[in-house]
Amino acid sequence: MSRFHDLTVTDIHKTIRDAVVVTLKPVNGSADVFDFTQGQYLTFCRDFDGEELRRSYSICSGLDEGILQVGIKRVEGGAFSTFANQDLKVGDILQAMPPMGRFFTPLDAASPKQYLGFAGGSGITPVLSILKTTLAREPASTFTLVYANKGVATIMFREELEDLKNTYMGRFNVIHVLESDAQEIDLFTGLVSQEKCGELFKGWIDIAHVDTAFICGPEPMMLGIAAALRTHGLDDSQIKFELFASGQPGRARQKVKTAEPGTAANQTTTVIKLDGASQTIAMSKDVSVLEAALANAMDAPFACKAGVCSTCRCRVVEGEVEMVANHALEDYEVEMGYVLSCQSYPLTDRVVIDYDQ
Repeated sequence: MSRFHDLTVTDIHKTIRDAVVVTLKPVNGSADVFDFTQGQYLTFCRDFDGEELRRSYSICSGLDEGILQVGIKRVEGGAFSTFANQDLKVGDILQAMPPMGRFFTPLDAASPKQYLGFAGGSGITPVLSILKTTLAREPASTFTLVYANKGVATIMFREELEDLKNTYMGRFNVIHVLESDAQEIDLFTGLVSQEKCGELFKGWIDIAHVDTAFICGPEPMMLGIAAALRTHGLDDSQIKFELFASGQPGRARQKVKTAEPGTAANQTTTVIKLDGASQTIAMSKDVSVLEAALANAMDAPFACKAGVCSTCRCRVVEGEVEMVANHALEDYEVEMGYVLSCQSYPLTDRVVIDYDQ
């Protein structure tokens, strides 16, 4: 069964000069496959000049809107994002995997909570889905959003956020922090850093009563915000991350190599369970689990190959691997044996990997 499903483009509109919102409709009876949870993303697949590219974009629609939408900001040199912003047309067919991701918390209509969100640039996309859904489904909850951009012209979904403020007056507040455009309040100009968060927590945000904080944006910004949240009393279980870019250079250099590549000591037997079937392969310990699966014609799921998106998540049920980068899994998932196969390298002579769990 194919992991990718056809989606028809039913609408495209620009939210800012270099970003579009694409509305999609599942075809061929696959509507149920695209039931999503707020904060999830879709992984798209398209051929560019003979090369298959996979890119993940967050869903920006709320659960109660009855539509499926993603926001795509054009990245300089980005093949898929440029195509979506310049060449994609209503009526075109895109292929995507079912919704994935765990950037959300369960909602309870009877439970009043205080939420805090931080978004940088296009990081607003999944946060917007969370905002819409939470405010609609938890009528006693409140949400404060700190949204960082370079300037007013780069604020994605600006009008939609204003509409949400008017609709949920007293329950939703947005603080725009602009890097280059001066504002009446100096605190709202510049970068969202750990220090700026500390100042916001003094008079603008009731951090002591925040139940859950969501952060989506560039890695340096996220790390500073997370540090500020921890300093002011939140624990890791209250902080949800979604990273859309990473400066991670790839696999860390091994300090010690006890065997030369190609020798028996450097080989491992790996059993990979995928879609209800198992395949046993011989592989080098210098190759990631994902690379080995793909090299053996297995249709293993992947998107970014950088440890960011969690599309390649799987579970180690026997043996040990080294996961050299992780920007997607929670600590409790790692403790349960889950890894990102694109970043996982065998350490033992036998490893059993399960993509189906």
